[in-house]
Amino acid sequence: MKVLAHHIYEYKKGLRQLILHTLHAKYRFEAEARLRHAGIDFHTRQVTPEKINIFFGARECIEVIKHIGDKSFVEYTPEEDFILGVLLGYDKIQECNRYLHLCDKQTMLRKTT
Repeated sequence: MKVLAHHIYEYKKGLRQLILHTLHAKYRFEAEARLRHAGIDFHTRQVTPEKINIFFGARECIEVIKHIGDKSFVEYTPEEDFILGVLLGYDKIQECNRYLHLCDKQTMLRKTT
């Protein structure tokens, strides 16, 4: 929960517009309560019975995450993966390279089927 507090601090200071925080499911309601109390928009996804992902930050970013849907990250299209990486503030050049790699991989899979 200390990391969550640090992520909230980073968001409130404007360092990031979207944060992905993974934690044990038993802390879900405490984490959501903290975010509500801080007035921060969020979206929670159950990853496994023991693990959750909480996306929080700018309302617009949360709406994009909700639009993509509650699917596993491995099910993301290359475009969805790219959008998530950019929204999370990852290096844009690395995200471009990752996107191109995922597109090439997808093309190779289509050719073999």
